[in-house]
Amino acid sequence: MKAPQDIILKPVITEKSMDGLQAGKYTFKVATDANKIEIKNAVEKLFGVKVAKVNTMNCRGRSKRVGRYVGKTADWKKAVVTLTEDSKTIEFFDGMY
Repeated sequence: MKAPQDIILKPVITEKSMDGLQAGKYTFKVATDANKIEIKNAVEKLFGVKVAKVNTMNCRGRSKRVGRYVGKTADWKKAVVTLTEDSKTIEFFDGMY
């Protein structure tokens, strides 16, 4: 079993993810082999909140070019976590919106 810190890698800070904060939706970059149940348990343990649902998506890496060399950024997985109505907010995101 993985530790919660190995499942939740970092928050995703974009304009679209900041718009979801008022609705109780928080976006995280997660481990590619993590499933929805593991993500839910990790968020509840790390931040002390109640999770209503988890939506995940696999994001493909993009092709990058530097001169004549072509490379690719890594594939990654994104999770949008919706909290319950009676749950408290996550303090890390409080000062951002």
